[in-house]
Amino acid sequence: MGRPTKRRPGAAVGGLPVADPRPLFDDGAVLGVRCTACRYPAAQSGIPWCPSCYGPVEAARFTATGAAWSSTVVRIPVGERRPPFGLAYVDLDDGPRVLVHLAEPAVLTLGARLRITGTDAGDLVAEVQR
Repeated sequence: MGRPTKRRPGAAVGGLPVADPRPLFDDGAVLGVRCTACRYPAAQSGIPWCPSCYGPVEAARFTATGAAWSSTVVRIPVGERRPPFGLAYVDLDDGPRVLVHLAEPAVLTLGARLRITGTDAGDLVAEVQR
């Protein structure tokens, strides 16, 4: 029987499907949801209720620009990614905070302006606005 764990088996082995938490990028916008009760924005599509107040949600499109909240350069291999590569959290202008890969690895100043330009292997990619 094995020991009990908190992990759920994925759909591939007969369990519930496990949602991909990465935001989607479509036609120049980040896709997600916004709560109809508290207006909380979330960069996940397909979630059934608001992660803040558990109210109903509706589909939303968020602008692809925002300010850097934090950034780093990763200097070790992670999965298929080879170093160095940059990561940043971006506070979207009209939406949630999202994690992006930087087009050029760099540590950014707080508040640096970024534009999401597309995706790479399912992850959002952003570049610094000049």
